[in-house]
Amino acid sequence: MNSISQDTHYRLSLLSYAKRFGVSKAARKYHVNRQFIYRLRWRYDGSPESLLPLSRRPHSHPNQHTEQEASLIKRMRRRHPHDGLVVFWIKLCKHGYTRSISGLYRFLQRIHLAPAKLPNPKYVPKPYEEALYPGQKVQIDVKVVPSVCIVGQAHEEGKKFYQYTAIDECTRLRYLAAFEEQSTFSSMRFLQQLVHYFPFPIHKIQTDNGFEFTKRFGKDPENDLTLFEKQLQIYHIQYQKIRPYTPRHNGKVERSHRKDNEYFYAKHRFYSYQDFAHQLKVWNRVYNAFPMRPLHWKSPKEFLSSFSNTL
Repeated sequence: MNSISQDTHYRLSLLSYAKRFGVSKAARKYHVNRQFIYRLRWRYDGSPESLLPLSRRPHSHPNQHTEQEASLIKRMRRRHPHDGLVVFWIKLCKHGYTRSISGLYRFLQRIHLAPAKLPNPKYVPKPYEEALYPGQKVQIDVKVVPSVCIVGQAHEEGKKFYQYTAIDECTRLRYLAAFEEQSTFSSMRFLQQLVHYFPFPIHKIQTDNGFEFTKRFGKDPENDLTLFEKQLQIYHIQYQKIRPYTPRHNGKVERSHRKDNEYFYAKHRFYSYQDFAHQLKVWNRVYNAFPMRPLHWKSPKEFLSSFSNTL
């Protein structure tokens, strides 16, 4: 039984006792004054709800908002219905409002004009066009080799190694190459190696907007092509750049990099650039022979063999 029903039950028993034995005896037994019992008898109409405790909230307060302030708030809220509390309070202060922000919040709650945040527009991704044949689209990205994997003399000399990755969207066939610098020259060299490595022609290549690939956000991107972009034109390969700051559009190569961290970089160390290049070459063969769920538990090489008649 909650507190309200307990109070109601107490007052019903008080009125019942007063009706049987009189108001004076009821006042002495229940330790209340006679006027309280008379008020209950005047309020009681036969329903327990009529005996519920009335609100003790005062009808007015000496520091309550004045009519001018209430009019200002209502007028400003009509003009700015979606402003947040802080922004709305600052705009009111510029019009002479002197109350605190907490007082404004309580007043807005009382008159049911509290700020309501509009729902964010729902993101509806565009349907992704899956690659239907090998070479239709190849994703390329660069991974910086974790510094903890570089040991020995290479670590003492402050060497940095980079893994260039290309993955075919259809067959998931990958090509990895090791480089000592991340530049447009390295990207061009990687592209030349990639064209000779893949056993099928490449029709489109997709990368992010890094300066090792493109000068899309440079001063003169149209007339100042990188070595990588010029090499693409020589090979007559279409070039597609993903939306800025949206790595999920290059999701297949990004996912393969996570696999590299879990199965390769977590348990390998490199003492020199030649050592890194050799181990990366071995890992590339292992990856291309690894069964994958998107390929119905076939490896990229096995899945590629099903297109051998069409290449």
